[in-house]
Amino acid sequence: MPRRRNGRETLSVNAEINLINLVDVALVLLIIFMITAPMLQGGVEVQLPRASAAPITSVEGVFITVARDGKIYLGEEPVETLAEFEARFPEYIRGQGAKEAYLRGDRDVPYGRVLQVLGLMKKMDVAEVGLVAEPEVER
Repeated sequence: MPRRRNGRETLSVNAEINLINLVDVALVLLIIFMITAPMLQGGVEVQLPRASAAPITSVEGVFITVARDGKIYLGEEPVETLAEFEARFPEYIRGQGAKEAYLRGDRDVPYGRVLQVLGLMKKMDVAEVGLVAEPEVER
């Protein structure tokens, strides 16, 4: 409510928070997080096979990926040969401070290639190796 002082009208100070702007900012941030959250998983893009599997609950492990062309990735770093993988994997897992490893194999990669990588991982005394799959769609 305006006050009069010396014939001039002055406005009083309004100390209320404008909730409309606050809600607008909150909704924009929510939309941004909803769009970027799936991108944060990262890694190499593969089409995983479907199986009745529980979701991964631990974030302490490292991801090893066998792509469709048979190329192996330590996280997002490509490895050229199995011998190079065998040499770099122990250093990689120590550098990440991980105790577990998750093997992601594209559904079109030969089964033998995935087993070769799994065998090398087991041979290097990883505490736990998990195979990653897409959950089956219920009909």
